[in-house]
Amino acid sequence: LDPERVKEVLDAMKTLANKGMTMIVVTHEIAFAREVADRVLFMDEGRVVETSPPKDFFSNAREERSRRFLNQMM
Repeated sequence: LDPERVKEVLDAMKTLANKGMTMIVVTHEIAFAREVADRVLFMDEGRVVETSPPKDFFSNAREERSRRFLNQMM
C-alpha cells in the first residue's frame, strides 16, 4: 500500500477492532499491532516462536529471536 492508504486501512481496522470484530492480521506495522492486538503471535521461518499478550511481547519478549526482531524494528 502507498503511505496514504496505509493510514486509511489501519484506521478502518482499528474501528472494526473497537467494535469487537475478531481479525487475524499479519503485519509489520509494530505500532498498530501494539495498539490493537489482544494477542501477538511471532513467527520465524514458518514456525511460531512466541505467543503472548502485546504488553508482554513488546516490553519483555521471552525468546531471543523475538527480542532481536523488536530491537531492529523499534
